[in-house]
Amino acid sequence: MNRRQFVRGAAITSAAAASGVASLQAAAEPPPETTKIRLVRTPSLCVAPMHLSEPLLMAEGFTDVQYQKVTGGVDVSNRLASGDVNVVLHFAGPLIARIDAGDPITVLAGIHVGCFELFGTDRVRAVKDLRGKTVAVPDLGSGSSQYVFLAAMLAHVGLDPRKDVNWVTQPPAESMRMLAEGKIDAFLGFPPEPQELRAKKIGHVVVSSAADRPWSQYFCCMVTGNRDFVRKNPVATKRALRALLKSASVCALEPERVARALVDQGFTAEYAYALQTMKEIPYDRWRVYNPDDTLRFYALRLHEAGIVKKSPNRIIADGTDWRFLEELKKELKA
Repeated sequence: MNRRQFVRGAAITSAAAASGVASLQAAAEPPPETTKIRLVRTPSLCVAPMHLSEPLLMAEGFTDVQYQKVTGGVDVSNRLASGDVNVVLHFAGPLIARIDAGDPITVLAGIHVGCFELFGTDRVRAVKDLRGKTVAVPDLGSGSSQYVFLAAMLAHVGLDPRKDVNWVTQPPAESMRMLAEGKIDAFLGFPPEPQELRAKKIGHVVVSSAADRPWSQYFCCMVTGNRDFVRKNPVATKRALRALLKSASVCALEPERVARALVDQGFTAEYAYALQTMKEIPYDRWRVYNPDDTLRFYALRLHEAGIVKKSPNRIIADGTDWRFLEELKKELKA
């Protein structure tokens, strides 16, 4: 058995121990309608429950587990809407924007809070200080996770992202370099970017969504399926969600083992960054937070920012299905 197989086997064992009687309940269910499932691999370490879910998905009866490599949030949203992928772990803000635009997607559960951090130079001490400042994001579209979350933050303090901020579009690596050189005033990053910025003492943390209210009270990452896949494959959907929830439990219970797996599988070369991510992100919030609250909060902020038109209730009605989550909360003793 090689190291990767060992890590996968250990993850299954840990998750099974954490889930208690749920394994017996799963065995009593019908098999999934399809044994093939397609997910994505993204650069973000915070979605580790998806990155490392393959053995748990196989334990749920999926014999063909495929991961498509994507470059960013826009790519994730496009592939999910098109049906190229079936289930993903993705960010709440752009999901709401895509539901508002009519994409055929269904949010199934929240997983955790706390993945993004806003960094600034000495000229930025609070979000309101971004008025008239220069901020870098990869893209200005509603599918850009960085832009959408920043737009929500700006709207929350009464700023208009359409006119109060000077935006520049750059890849994250270039944005981090520009922040270090003082060529931009702020940058919002996802793991391992905040860990690297802190380690290199570049800028300072203006907002941490793991610690600062109101952001720490709402999910940043949520499990979402393609609408047709969810409707046609309810058993497979529930089994896939159970695997991802168990994987989140592994991240919470065994951060060192998960961090090593992320390094071994090539998601990052820096074990320290991976371990910080696993320890800093509360991967057990799916048990206690209400995903409706997240969608209402961000839908209102994004409406104020001019990104979303529909009401929160319409967003929830059009783009969510909590039945599987409520069943699994009972099974997994949440």
